[in-house]
Amino acid sequence: MKGHIIITGATGVIGAELAMKLIQRGEKVVLFARSPESAAGKIPGAADYVHWDSDMDSGDWTGFVNGAKAVIHLAGKPLLESRWSDEHKAECYNSRIFGTRHMVAAIAGAPEKPEVFISASAIGYYGSFSSCSDTPEMAESYQEGSDFLAKICFDWEKEALAAAKSGVRLVLLRTGIVLSTKGGMLQKMIAPFRFFLGGPIGSGLQCISWIHLDDEIACILEALDNPSYRGPINAVTAQHVSMKEFAAELGAVLGRPSLLTVPKQVVQILMGEGGEYAVKGQKVKPDFLQKHGFVFGYPTLSEALEDLISNNK
Repeated sequence: MKGHIIITGATGVIGAELAMKLIQRGEKVVLFARSPESAAGKIPGAADYVHWDSDMDSGDWTGFVNGAKAVIHLAGKPLLESRWSDEHKAECYNSRIFGTRHMVAAIAGAPEKPEVFISASAIGYYGSFSSCSDTPEMAESYQEGSDFLAKICFDWEKEALAAAKSGVRLVLLRTGIVLSTKGGMLQKMIAPFRFFLGGPIGSGLQCISWIHLDDEIACILEALDNPSYRGPINAVTAQHVSMKEFAAELGAVLGRPSLLTVPKQVVQILMGEGGEYAVKGQKVKPDFLQKHGFVFGYPTLSEALEDLISNNK
């Protein structure tokens, strides 16, 4: 097989939507998944479904890298989906570092290398901050942070950088909070609002740098198709808001009040150390996208929330 597009992490919210978009436009899509059967059931129409996991440094999967048009590497254990423990932190770190390392090694060993390697990262690269008003606005050139999430992102990107040595165009996609009713922060916040129990998480002062799911997919497709897209790219809209503002906007769209704050202490009880990051944020600027003329379909939070909730995206 040649000219195909490999996607890891394709059963996640972003990966599944991306895979379906690529299949719809006629691309040969190969999904790497821990359970190919599950991936086939969730995302029909792919050219192939291949067994792959982040700890696999060899196997049949490596042959699919040869001749691929692109590798879009989105896989990584969800960070904030469960209570943090030393084991959970190690799993989150290792899934990203080793999965990327093995993928880059396969690219280096492929006789016919992919044209582009799009490797997921996150705006946690810049560190986490408690207050939107006291947070600097961070473009792609801003320095890396020093906390655990920043270390994951920095080391993750460091592994991906080796792909550029093979002559492959490399995109480091630093994604913010992706808004979708199918997963992530927005999904978790909707249910309490529907029962008139909604409100901001933590102090409400932390900065939310977000992007609509459709714009995230559009950004990845542009990175796939446009050879000028390379290096770190902040996948966020230009309109960052505080958590308090986010909750108020969500309440307005749902026709519900935003009154009941979820205290930081409660978040920490539920999530352990991870709760410290759930009540912090980043103020990130999409400098690369703006300079390259990327047009957001949903540049304002109100537009994004109205579309997502009314269309159950």
